[in-house]
Amino acid sequence: MHIWQTIKKPIFALAPMEDVTDIVFRQIIYSCARPDVSFTEFINVEGMHSRGREAIIHRLKFTGSERPLVAQVWGVKPEDYKKSAAEIAVMGFDGIDINMGCPIKDVMKNGACAALINNPSLAKEIIHATKEGADGLPVSVKTRIGFKSITTEAWIFHLFSCGIAAITVHGRTAVELSKVPAHWDEIGRVVAMRNAMKRETVVLGNGDVSSREDGLAKIAEYGVDGVMMGRAVFDDPWIFDTSRPKSTHTSRELLLLMRRHVELFEKTWGTDKNYAVLKKFYKVYIKGFDGASDWRVRAMETNSPQEVYPIIDTLLSTLSKH
Repeated sequence: MHIWQTIKKPIFALAPMEDVTDIVFRQIIYSCARPDVSFTEFINVEGMHSRGREAIIHRLKFTGSERPLVAQVWGVKPEDYKKSAAEIAVMGFDGIDINMGCPIKDVMKNGACAALINNPSLAKEIIHATKEGADGLPVSVKTRIGFKSITTEAWIFHLFSCGIAAITVHGRTAVELSKVPAHWDEIGRVVAMRNAMKRETVVLGNGDVSSREDGLAKIAEYGVDGVMMGRAVFDDPWIFDTSRPKSTHTSRELLLLMRRHVELFEKTWGTDKNYAVLKKFYKVYIKGFDGASDWRVRAMETNSPQEVYPIIDTLLSTLSKH
């Protein structure tokens, strides 16, 4: 049995996010509270077998504590999916997820990701090739409810017919990006289709899930097996905590978490990864006290971990006196 058959429901998943959910951030989230399953940043299947491999293979770096963990892949060539799936299976991942939902123009221009919604025959070839290479690992898909317009029924029916183990449905079309509220009624239709087709495919809903409580409400209303949470973790790194109805953590706890994050980033990547990537997280940690915005500006002006440590320590010292 694979993870999607054994994982306890309701499922709360940590979404794959570019330049966010690397080995460092996942460990930070797991140290706060464990998601039921998490995903890597997406990795290009063509790039895995090119001269540029060394520049991207770090995306598949993980520790034994981040389980279950699914590797997310993207690209356009079925043969590259097959080769990459075989390599990922050997690496020890718990599943492979195909990105058919990213709406960024640079990744869609060659027909990848959300562009596959307009090319269902290629999407089918890709799924079958991935399954062939995966050596029994479950293959899932993350997608949207359409490209320019909502085509939930035709598109998702096609994906279900390909025999995928799980599907995460973002409740917007590709052109909608995140500019409109997610169409959760369409996600509910996906569940109804799955049930009518008598499929065992696990269905996760994605889009505008603001908290664990909100996730539970959407699970109850729309019948999904779980939800995938992305941007909400920026508001609350403890969002997967089941021990309290709503996470309430002090500014000091956030700053201590920030220090751990910076330390782990430095230990893991050294100078191999641009420090600027880390700065997007500072809004997560420096908040909730007088003068926080000014201190965030100062932190954003730093150029290395060594420059930001004194800022964190000064704030911790100041807050401990109040």
